[in-house]
Amino acid sequence: MTNPEPLDERAARRQFVRRRQKMVFTIAVCALVVILIIASLVIFGTMGRFAKADKVVKPNYGVSLPCPPKDSKLVNHPDIRVRVLNGTSKSGLGGAVAAALLNRGFNMQGVGDYPNKTEMARTQIRFGAQGIDRGYTVATQFNDATMIMDDRGDDLVDVVIGATFNDLNDEDKTSTVGKDIKGIKGCVADPASMKNLPKAPKA
Repeated sequence: MTNPEPLDERAARRQFVRRRQKMVFTIAVCALVVILIIASLVIFGTMGRFAKADKVVKPNYGVSLPCPPKDSKLVNHPDIRVRVLNGTSKSGLGGAVAAALLNRGFNMQGVGDYPNKTEMARTQIRFGAQGIDRGYTVATQFNDATMIMDDRGDDLVDVVIGATFNDLNDEDKTSTVGKDIKGIKGCVADPASMKNLPKAPKA
């Protein structure tokens, strides 16, 4: 019977040290991975919250707007004079929108190009102090339009088509004529207090 080889204490110690180093290194790497994952969740979670906050749409896209007159109701379409101005580079778009509004009973007053060299980003419903209820009524036909009161002295409503326009709202989703007009949150109660109104477009 042969005797076992004598234990090399130094070799055993080296193996032990290597195993400990490997274990410590593995634990350190795992801890680092966990820290990176947690940091990523915190960073991207915070960024996500900021992104969501930025996407919150302000009433009337942040444009100051007069409240509707007291007890005012959505106006009968034939009683609303509407002009369509094409504020985009898409030829014929203004005519198409005007035809659609005419088909819905609005009193169309013509079609033209918006007198601005820069393409409008968003559709605008423009009206004066005499046509606030009419402006609100026309706005029910659009889902992405900004209402703007300018310095015009009549009740004509201008629809300035912007690049974001896709189509009119479905008729069954538009507000019913004769229904009470609800003001937008933050609207100005006294239209006369609104100063430095933008100029009405001339086409």
